[in-house]
Amino acid sequence: MSRADATDQEERRFDPAEIEPRWQQRWDDEEVFHIEDGAEDPSYVLAMFPYPSGEMHMGHVRNYAITDAFARYKRMQGEAVLHPMGWDSFGLPAENAANERDVDPRGWTMDCIAAMKDQMNVMGLGFDWQREVTTCEPEYFRWNQWLFQEFYEAGLVERKETELNWCPSCETVLADENVNTEGGVEICWRCDTAIEHRELEQWFFTITDYADELYDELDEMDGWPDNVREMQHNWIGKQEGTSVEFELTTGDSVDIFTTRLDTIHGATFFALSPGHEVAQELAAEDDDIAEYIHRVEHADEEEIDETSGVFTDEYATNPATDEEIPVYVADYVLEDIGTGALYAVPAHDDRDHAFAEEHDIPIQQVVEPAGNTAVDPEEVDVQEAAYTEDGVLDLGEIEGSSDERSESDGVLVNSDESDGVLVDSGEFDGLDSAEARDRFVEAFDGEHRTEFSLRDWCISRQRYWGTPIPFVECPDCGYIPVPEEDLPIELPEFIRTTGNPLDAAQEWKTTTCPDCGRPAQRETDTMDTFVDSSWYFLRFISPDLDDAPFDSEQATDWMPVDQYVGGIEHATMHLIYSRFFTKVLDDLEMLDGVREPFENLLTQGMVRKDGEAMSSSSGNVVSPAPFVERFGADTGRLFMLNAAQPEKALDWTEEGAESAHAFLQNVHDLVARYAEGAIDTRDAAAAGDGGTIDEYVAREITATAATATEEFEAFRFNHALQAIRELVSLLRRYVDYTEPDGGTFERGLSTVSRLLAPVAPHVAEELWDHLGHDGLIAEADWPEADEPAGYETARLLVENTREDVRDIVGVAGIEDPSLIEIAVAPEWKHYARQQARDLDGNVVGQLMGDERLQRHGEAAADYAKALAGEGHLDEQLPPEREYEALTRAVWLLEREFDAEVVVSEPGEAPEDLAAKATSGRPGIQIEE
Repeated sequence: MSRADATDQEERRFDPAEIEPRWQQRWDDEEVFHIEDGAEDPSYVLAMFPYPSGEMHMGHVRNYAITDAFARYKRMQGEAVLHPMGWDSFGLPAENAANERDVDPRGWTMDCIAAMKDQMNVMGLGFDWQREVTTCEPEYFRWNQWLFQEFYEAGLVERKETELNWCPSCETVLADENVNTEGGVEICWRCDTAIEHRELEQWFFTITDYADELYDELDEMDGWPDNVREMQHNWIGKQEGTSVEFELTTGDSVDIFTTRLDTIHGATFFALSPGHEVAQELAAEDDDIAEYIHRVEHADEEEIDETSGVFTDEYATNPATDEEIPVYVADYVLEDIGTGALYAVPAHDDRDHAFAEEHDIPIQQVVEPAGNTAVDPEEVDVQEAAYTEDGVLDLGEIEGSSDERSESDGVLVNSDESDGVLVDSGEFDGLDSAEARDRFVEAFDGEHRTEFSLRDWCISRQRYWGTPIPFVECPDCGYIPVPEEDLPIELPEFIRTTGNPLDAAQEWKTTTCPDCGRPAQRETDTMDTFVDSSWYFLRFISPDLDDAPFDSEQATDWMPVDQYVGGIEHATMHLIYSRFFTKVLDDLEMLDGVREPFENLLTQGMVRKDGEAMSSSSGNVVSPAPFVERFGADTGRLFMLNAAQPEKALDWTEEGAESAHAFLQNVHDLVARYAEGAIDTRDAAAAGDGGTIDEYVAREITATAATATEEFEAFRFNHALQAIRELVSLLRRYVDYTEPDGGTFERGLSTVSRLLAPVAPHVAEELWDHLGHDGLIAEADWPEADEPAGYETARLLVENTREDVRDIVGVAGIEDPSLIEIAVAPEWKHYARQQARDLDGNVVGQLMGDERLQRHGEAAADYAKALAGEGHLDEQLPPEREYEALTRAVWLLEREFDAEVVVSEPGEAPEDLAAKATSGRPGIQIEE
């Protein structure tokens, strides 16, 4: 490049700091991203709204860039698009930050929102800010309170005492979904502190009322990733089994739930969880039992011995054998699984086996391998280890299950086939296990039952910065809902204290009972912040409505969300709770037939820097502002959408960012040169080197639009961008090789500009402006996207032919080829291949039975053998179309090898060259 050319190119470079604010202002002025309420069934594209920490990094930006690119693409396709943004702004982090900095949580939160909104705007994210919602605003959380009371009236709210997870650091209750397990220790999801278990009276949503539907409808949710659906299946944990009663010598009848009723003859002891009602009654009368229960309830996770237990001196009668078996209280029996009681079969359950060995309890085999299994019954020794095979699956072994659980605890899922047969089971010997399970239900007065691992949702939190629960506690009337006209119940001024700050707000919590008018106290718990995010997508539809949480008719029309994007960490919390809320709202007739909130779900991968996930807490981040100052927002957007598919992890590299920036500058240079008249073009009718070259480029332009459209629909932005890069490269070669047709070249630049617009919108607007178009590219039509017939086959033909020429030049050592002859295979070879595609068996014999091929003698026989050896035969172009495709691509070969290229039609090539050709693989001869 000459110094003058370099200077010209430098002058044609765009300055992100100049163009990006200018186009952002233009979008705002023309309200490009605003959708009117009257729009009918728009494409609803939504990223999970963020907690406003105040600090964004490019890992966060990736999530919003994904939805922004898709929303812009849909808008250019002519659809009305709802792409809103808001703030999940209640929560403990703001309260902690306020305590640490001696500020008010609200002020801190609003400052963080302002900072993050500025960062989003800098990145050119096209949100409809007129629909912004902020969950800590009374205009929003009054509807949390209103919905709470609607749920209460519908019988979906309970206040009950139960054992709950307590974080001593956060000083609040945690839902099961908020507890992680690390090294066998249960820890808080936010601060990693080991949790405690406390008996507390709390508010619950009875989500278990919807467990069946939440579980079953997952099978129909084809737009969700399989792993998320599997995680929800496992968390909800639907189990089909049987309940059977055991009579105890205490006089109690204890119900058990099992999926392995076929093993009941092998029960040699009975076990109760420490929290079971009967165990508690026995502890009240027996110091040894009381001491054991106290010890295991207060033990750290690592201190618990799963074989620990205490004999109660009581017995249970096995309904299958009428034998009395000893009753133990054992910590490995979980209170919240099944009924908290089980009959134990050491021969066929690993945990029962370990407990029996520890306590010297008999082990009695009642199931052995069936004859259709690879296991030899003689090799099974249940005294050494439990034989557990029976075509069942232990959910405790599935990733995503919270515990390893005993099969007798009711966490087994029956399969349709059985690998076991009964032995030592009296008259039932020889039955396979599956049949035995069915027959035993009636034989032992059992009852088919469905159990779930899902537990009701505890929404009480002992913190300040959340939605106050709209109830008062009256000494005479009990808990009474606050009248609707008194909503919202707003928060008092923040009080810095340990424990629950609302307990210390004496003036605020002192009130009167709505029913009797006597002194009462406000409920001082606030709602789990997942309540806020369980319906926010509905508030976006009617953000300013002041007499309802959302417009029911409009929400029914606009819902469900067509495309939802967010982190997989929300699979068993937010994504289950949102599904629950949507079903309830439909049942309350606030929606009409909308049962699921999100039609399609994409869970984006993390962004890594130096091999580690970007994290504000560790400082391992790339912040938007300094990056944009250096490269511009479009560079960051392009790099993140080009480096990997959205659901995959992405490694941030400086080199990748620089490459993305260089590409955008090069595209801008090409368009600017054309706009300035620095690229000579001709009319299609004018003489020149066009014709087949123009046709080739025109087909590639249309095909690229078709490819990009398909890839955008599938969220494979990286594949779409690769096709765009290849088209830009082709347009550069078009200019270098010949004087391009003006219409074709401008259509190519216009297509590139529009295909780039969803990903690099600021630069695309600049390109569109250079090309002289009126209006904004953000509102332009998406390019025509009908792929030419046979395009992909023709493309592969050309690519394979170019590769074959390279191979010949390399192997033969031809340094300066002067002539490249290419011959399309004769028509009979195309005919033979087409016939072979439909043949089975003796392909050669059948082909050579064809009179049209017989006349070609030995050549046809050899070709038939070659076809038979290929196995699967792809469809190829007919000979005349193959000739046309190769002729259109002659200029590429001439440009690459600086040689004359001649393509011969079928039947015109020299015989020796034609003999080398096959359908889809032309013959090639090169002269030096």
